[in-house]
Amino acid sequence: MSDGRPRRLVVLATLAGAILAASIPGSVSARGNATLTVRVDARDFAFKLSRRSVPVGSTVRFVVRNRGQAKHRFVVNRKRTKALARGTSQTLTVRFPRTGSFRFLCTVGNHARRGMKGTFSVSPARPVPKPPPPEPPVDVAASTELSEVGSFERPVFVTAPAGDDRLFVVEQSGAVRIVRDGRVLPRPFLDLRERVMFAGESGLLSIAFAPDYPSSGLLYAFFNQRGGFGDSRIAEFRRDGADPDVVNPSSERTLLTIPQPADDHNGGMLQFGPEGYLYASVGDGDPGVLNPPGIFAQRLDLLLGTIVRIDPRGRDPYRVPEDNPFTGISGARPEIWAYGLRNPWRFWIDHESKLMFIADVGSTAREEIDVVPPGTSGQNFGWPCFEGTVQLDAPPVSCDGPVPPLLDFPRTDGVCAVIGGVVARDARIPALAGRYLYGDLCTGRITAVGVDGVRVVQVDVLSDVVVRGLSSFGVDGHGRIYATSAAGSVFRLDPRPPS
Repeated sequence: MSDGRPRRLVVLATLAGAILAASIPGSVSARGNATLTVRVDARDFAFKLSRRSVPVGSTVRFVVRNRGQAKHRFVVNRKRTKALARGTSQTLTVRFPRTGSFRFLCTVGNHARRGMKGTFSVSPARPVPKPPPPEPPVDVAASTELSEVGSFERPVFVTAPAGDDRLFVVEQSGAVRIVRDGRVLPRPFLDLRERVMFAGESGLLSIAFAPDYPSSGLLYAFFNQRGGFGDSRIAEFRRDGADPDVVNPSSERTLLTIPQPADDHNGGMLQFGPEGYLYASVGDGDPGVLNPPGIFAQRLDLLLGTIVRIDPRGRDPYRVPEDNPFTGISGARPEIWAYGLRNPWRFWIDHESKLMFIADVGSTAREEIDVVPPGTSGQNFGWPCFEGTVQLDAPPVSCDGPVPPLLDFPRTDGVCAVIGGVVARDARIPALAGRYLYGDLCTGRITAVGVDGVRVVQVDVLSDVVVRGLSSFGVDGHGRIYATSAAGSVFRLDPRPPS
């Protein structure tokens, strides 16, 4: 039975270890019989396509959005949109059963003569390459062990500037602690305890160091401020000029304040991408206590249920990058990078593969992990029309062109909330190289996912590694991976010595 989304292959897994590889998402076979999405931006007077060629046999969803001032129409292979006004969009689904070049153009006025035309290529199917010889088996599950590095007050994140020997532990209650040479320094690096609303899911949720932190001394914090339901604030701070182990308390500069309709589903992750822009995850703001579940996640005029992307140093308070997908769209917040999310508590951008993994906490039945491939943006991940791959019967809103998850799994065998992790790049643990790690709050199990592009190719549960009350992951300045427990402990993932 069709679920209303583009057909994708899905990996269903339980964190207790029973893993069923049902299918592989987003793959294109030698015959090219996949559904592919091509984003088409219409401007005055040119079309910009996210790709201009596909394998023969592909079905293509052309998502056409008018970013110009005049009305434009997109025509390809005898299919056409209506004349789109500025800021509006329409999706065309076109099947390409034969190879060749297919002309596309705008048929409004003389727009084609002014440059709004081009060709879309359909290439022959590529032969299936001969598989390489199998590598010697690696026992991924037995490759790691946990080493406790300290105990803290509700630790929710760990990080460090690249190359730094210190470890920075974020406590939900509002302080950031430094671990140096195995010892927790008595004075907090950053202390916001008097300004942070610390209750339930609210508090100080993450920090991110600027890519040039050694010279600039700048860092950014995501926290819930006191009052009301605890509006989310993203603020910039600067380290003290005389003491590198503390932040100048008077250096705060507010970048962004996001009103919260309730006191849950804050999101709360910050990370700089490889291009130097700051990304933030924002939850949909209400699990259904004061408002219908997911009512805000499909609204492009709000930042709830989104991934945000800004340049914090472009101007005061920040600059919106010109290549953000909703820049110039009437009624849409240009800061939005992706939307249709429920509670993206943690995401991770792998600077090597440029993939973004978003772990979105589910509602009652499914947990999901979404992926944003490099060079793409503006994805709608479908909440509240979908929970994982399950279509919901009566969502309060409609969802335009929802994208299915990279993988999802049921809430069975004690699973209750996905905890997004990191891509392993620790040279000490080659068995995990390039694997995306994620876990579960209730079972404490950690899973390593092998990804080829945007396809899941392997799933392994680290059966000997369990973190009770798993709350987050993080990476230090040398690529070593950490896991935090809501009970207070912070653990480092180390290679297991040979038996």
